[in-house]
Amino acid sequence: MAASSPYEQNSTLKNFLLIAGIVLIALNLRPALAGVGPLVGTIRDSTGLSNTMLGLLTTLPLIAFGVLSTLTPLVARKLGIEGTLALAMGLLSGGILLRVIPGNLPLFGGTLLLGIAIAFGNVLLPSLVKRDFPNHTGIMTSVYSSMLGVGATLAAGISVPLAHDLGWGWRWSLGSWAALSLLALIVWLPQLKNLTLPKHNRSFTQSLKDLGGSKIAWQVALFMGLQSLAFYVILAWLPEILQDRGLSAQKAGWMLSLSQGMGVVGTILIPTWAEKLDDQRGLVWMLMICESISLVGLMLPNAFLVGLWASLIGLALGGSFGLALLFIVLRTVDSETATELSGMAQSIGYLLAAVGPTLFGALHDLTHAWFIPLLFLLAIVGVKLIFGLGAGRPKAVE
Repeated sequence: MAASSPYEQNSTLKNFLLIAGIVLIALNLRPALAGVGPLVGTIRDSTGLSNTMLGLLTTLPLIAFGVLSTLTPLVARKLGIEGTLALAMGLLSGGILLRVIPGNLPLFGGTLLLGIAIAFGNVLLPSLVKRDFPNHTGIMTSVYSSMLGVGATLAAGISVPLAHDLGWGWRWSLGSWAALSLLALIVWLPQLKNLTLPKHNRSFTQSLKDLGGSKIAWQVALFMGLQSLAFYVILAWLPEILQDRGLSAQKAGWMLSLSQGMGVVGTILIPTWAEKLDDQRGLVWMLMICESISLVGLMLPNAFLVGLWASLIGLALGGSFGLALLFIVLRTVDSETATELSGMAQSIGYLLAAVGPTLFGALHDLTHAWFIPLLFLLAIVGVKLIFGLGAGRPKAVE
């Protein structure tokens, strides 16, 4: 067998570092958010914040996603995808560590900063896949979107043990994730040698105007937004719902972890499956039915089959998220358009999603029960189905 040439070895190393960097960046885009839900009770006791203000801890990053996602393509034109992702990991590390400082101002300030960082990563990963893996978009979307779920699963599962069993307290439980974001930054740094600025023939304003007039772009954006609204509500409030059903804080945290773990299964299977289909509307129907069944199950006033409902809603939301990300790739013809659609979809989507956790918490404060908030999520499923069926048609953004 002939030995591989230095060029082939360099190319293999380059691809390995690129994929490793993508995996680590994706792994970092959820723990800073997912770690909050299981610790809501502890944070409330420590800070005296209301449920509505605690919902803001999840909503603030979503507001940052909404505002910054539209502007991310503009930043990428200046720094390149590689440079913008390096900046994201630096900002994420700073935001996570800021929340360790005592006081509510650093808590909310750090949350806003890490929201800005995550916005950059959210928008650019689909366009990076479109650019560097044009023949493997389904599998690469599965890889990085599943890593988002893995990060959320780990954070949901170990936040309470880190805070209580190891005695780190809730601040250092949340702050410990800075080690992972700094590792991602270090692994990503070699990509700065390959910095490439996107070739753009349209002004940024004209690009936004063109997308704003595209029906399919709006359908992708609103499907992603409603999916995100449901995802972040469950991320923030599922442990509280289950504790009111009689589960301990630690067991409720593990149920959230189970939900996120099944979400990983959904994000692995659905994009790979969807890429092989010309029309994804059948998958949209399947996912919406699963989500509806799980929400009805969570409305039951006890812990009956709670593991099944947590698993089903995780699978449905994870699969919907992977499908929404794949829509960005499938409905565009080049990486620049993918970046712009990703920015639009995630900006509109997350501004819509930002309403979710705070409104859900407020509905509970008003009714002192979970039935009406969960009924609200069930209504969202119906609207999401309409936009998902539109986004699932085999038609590209012009």
